[in-house]
Amino acid sequence: MAQAQGMQVAFGGAPQDSGLPVEVTSQNLDVNQTDGTAVFTGDVLVGQGEMRLAAPRVLVVYLEDRSGIARLEASGGVTLVSGEDAAEARDADYNVQTGLIEMSGDVLLVQGPSALTADTMTVDTVAGTARMNGRVKTVLQPEKQP
Repeated sequence: MAQAQGMQVAFGGAPQDSGLPVEVTSQNLDVNQTDGTAVFTGDVLVGQGEMRLAAPRVLVVYLEDRSGIARLEASGGVTLVSGEDAAEARDADYNVQTGLIEMSGDVLLVQGPSALTADTMTVDTVAGTARMNGRVKTVLQPEKQP
């Protein structure tokens, strides 16, 4: 087993355009006009391009001028899928402007037959990379000899 404090990996099939529209579906929606937020609950699914994020609860924080979304805060058990890669964590915070997704709490990243775990993972959707930190663990498979 390999253990490290930080590790950079590829994530997603191709770089994501953070300027693409964000589609959200859920069972319930509560909007707060005063603070410029919306809370989606119940089987929440967020889609943007090839990326999909699922969680029981997603808080949407709008830009100050309400012209777009500043960030999404997903909680209660989050699944993020992009291309062939999938990640799970307790919580995720997606900064739509920068394209960065911070996942925390028992992070599990699955890439084909490989799996990695860590305390946190930062996904750069624009670059198509992820950085795992805090008790990073994976099992490295030796190359099979003929």
